[in-house]
Amino acid sequence: MFAVVNQGGHQYRVQPGDTLLVDYRAESNPGDSLKFEEILAAGAKSGSAIGRPTIAGASVTAEVVEHRLGQKILLGIRRRRKASQRRGGHRQRYTAIKITAVDVPGLSD
Repeated sequence: MFAVVNQGGHQYRVQPGDTLLVDYRAESNPGDSLKFEEILAAGAKSGSAIGRPTIAGASVTAEVVEHRLGQKILLGIRRRRKASQRRGGHRQRYTAIKITAVDVPGLSD
């Protein structure tokens, strides 16, 4: 069974056992459980369901694995004909989660 989850302005297609990176969640610690209730669509062997805009009563349960930093993005500013340069960087923070269960009323594997 799979589900399409809307979380933090992003849509993710998930199924049990998947590990994915979502925007950093400061309030959660590794080992905590998260529950997503904004499910846009779901599918299984028995059929599929599409929400208008979400599926009522559907939820996805996940476990926080770790917090990590993304790849470094280098920024450079250079002005022509002036000996002026500036260089900096940025590393986005992410939370890695593992999907443990997908529950959609009316659908079963």
